[in-house]
Amino acid sequence: MEKVAFAQQFPGLLRNWSDCAGKTIRSVVPLTGKPGAAVVVFTDESFTIVPPLAPEPWAIGQALVDARTQLEPAHQAAYTEYDRLAKKDKDALRSARLEKIIGAIHNNMEQIPELKDRLRALVKEWT
Repeated sequence: MEKVAFAQQFPGLLRNWSDCAGKTIRSVVPLTGKPGAAVVVFTDESFTIVPPLAPEPWAIGQALVDARTQLEPAHQAAYTEYDRLAKKDKDALRSARLEKIIGAIHNNMEQIPELKDRLRALVKEWT
């Protein structure tokens, strides 16, 4: 128990990402027993332990949004393509949603006779 408590307070161990800001990495050492994890040692002799670098797609996309101001100047063409693909995804999602709604209306017309009248009233309200 004393060893664990001491290790958790070991000099130079960084536990917050903000403490790593501005530091220069000297080496990345694989963590034995945890494939993909590593010990990141900084030039000031501080260190941190990182999990395997296998971010989920949503995390990569959010990272591109969150760090855009810092990354875009060096990756303008990539951000242009990312924006194009994001718009394409958004349009496809919108189209799929529309088709789902139209399909639901079509499939329920016979079973709910008043649906047609309600839709007419709704359309009339919009025009």
